[in-house]
Amino acid sequence: MITYSSMLNIDLHSHSTISDGMLSPSRLLAHAASRGVNILALTDHDDIAGLSEARHCALQENITLINGVEISVTWHSRTLHIIGLGINPEHPPLADGLEEIRDGRMDRAQAIAAQLDKYGIHGSLEGARAQAGESRLIGRTHFARFLASQGYAKDVKSVFKKFLVKGKPGYVSHVWTSLSEAIDWIRGSGGQAVIAHPARYKLGNNLLEQLLSEFCELGGTGIEVVSSSHTPEQTRQFAQLASHMNLYASCGSDYHGPGESYFDLGRLPALPPECTPIWSEWKIPDIQES
Repeated sequence: MITYSSMLNIDLHSHSTISDGMLSPSRLLAHAASRGVNILALTDHDDIAGLSEARHCALQENITLINGVEISVTWHSRTLHIIGLGINPEHPPLADGLEEIRDGRMDRAQAIAAQLDKYGIHGSLEGARAQAGESRLIGRTHFARFLASQGYAKDVKSVFKKFLVKGKPGYVSHVWTSLSEAIDWIRGSGGQAVIAHPARYKLGNNLLEQLLSEFCELGGTGIEVVSSSHTPEQTRQFAQLASHMNLYASCGSDYHGPGESYFDLGRLPALPPECTPIWSEWKIPDIQES
């Protein structure tokens, strides 16, 4: 078995303009190359349309591209994100399921615009659509960029403190796909399911334990230990949990673009030594052919 060296620069969570990133798939790969990234996963929200362009550019930049996706999930009335790594984008249940989620995203976008309109902010749907550009979906980040551009907050990060989150103007609850469906789609396509940025969900110990147990029972195999959403203390916490639950550890910047990401591509801290990296048994030929 040919395995990846721990010395490689690996980032398994990034976004392009296909969802809510600021760089096209090609520009994202070029930026990754400029930062010394060896292995990159493109994990757009609920969409896999950028993988073909990204793969073509990855060959030019001598980067190994991992086919990925970040799926929106509702679990116990909470929104979670489950990353699929090494997926087959042509797997029909996965492609069909993601299309259904994108349809739901448009319904939510219209509801967000209606809420903002009541607050006196007009034209937000058209503004968010303009921010989305080539994306087939309109997400909260597109609304946030529109609101920032109109002076409602100094930047996108500040928008989310004033709008679009629970208890603030523009918040809309939404039911996504189930945890079991998301994992089934990923596993059925030959991929591995990973819980993205687990600290972001602010689960108490009991709910977190329940989530991890259910995730493992359904066939999930990994958890994002190193994330731009995690403090060093949280990284240590999830490293210990990954070891305790026999889960592979993943790492990802959750890169969206300049000025919107806490970590740049290629600048992730190392996984804690007790972790078993999710790439520890990946075979190079398998990934290149995926």
